[in-house]
Amino acid sequence: MIFISDKAKEKVEALRAEGTLGSDSFLRVSVVGGGCSGLSYKLDFDSETKPKDQVFEDKGIKVVTDLKSFLYLCNTTLEFSDGLNGKGFYFNNPNASRTCGCGESFAV
Repeated sequence: MIFISDKAKEKVEALRAEGTLGSDSFLRVSVVGGGCSGLSYKLDFDSETKPKDQVFEDKGIKVVTDLKSFLYLCNTTLEFSDGLNGKGFYFNNPNASRTCGCGESFAV
């Protein structure tokens, strides 16, 4: 399962309310090679699922990932920060053994 924090849920709902996202849009989360720790997170909004997608819903927010990425993302929580030290979505991944300083890449 991929989880959504309360703050991340609020931000997604705010984006929908602004009209930035369509009502049928969902979060697409994936892992790609790259970054200073070897693997990087990718977060997009999408409206079409693919045949081998893994589909989850937490707190009313639909999250979709491909099967390969799910192996790295199992039990990860999508968080949102609006503080002075950084603003945006980020991942709290219990599978990561090492993360880079900026938090955008990780290793297992």
